[in-house]
Amino acid sequence: MATYIGFLRAINLGAKRKFPKADIVAAVEAAGFTDVETYINTGNVRFATTMRSRARIESALEKAFLEDRGFEVPTMVFTQKELVEIADHASSFGHGGRHYVSLLKEAPTAAAIKKVEAVSTTDEVAKVGGRAVHLLLGENYHEAKLTNATIEKHLGVATNRNLTVIRALAEKWG
Repeated sequence: MATYIGFLRAINLGAKRKFPKADIVAAVEAAGFTDVETYINTGNVRFATTMRSRARIESALEKAFLEDRGFEVPTMVFTQKELVEIADHASSFGHGGRHYVSLLKEAPTAAAIKKVEAVSTTDEVAKVGGRAVHLLLGENYHEAKLTNATIEKHLGVATNRNLTVIRALAEKWG
């Protein structure tokens, strides 16, 4: 059995996309996964499976979530090693501002990476590493133009977490 970490996109936003942690656990277990645990209510779930295909795992989870909730829940799955690498990679930036990580469904092409990194400014920087995009934002982070929506425009489906959550998950589940 291998352990994976799933990141659910766009849940617990408004009244219509509620997905409490206990319900996530129940849906993941009903889909046949074991050793299921969640962390905070933003859609972070650890589980074990004999499946090895990330695409098959994501598909099984997304089907289970749709059946349980009645709405689509895009899910990005990473190995423990990948999660630790994402957290470790953040240390190389030496950035003192706000740091978010957009977790991508698919690995971006070199041309797509070039486009997203080209929208960087002195106050807002995107650094792509594998299926993770580190968003390094300045003091006016709440007014940033470099957002997960920008990342999705250039690189496809993604979900976003702050670096504190990524590091906590890497330490807890990595």
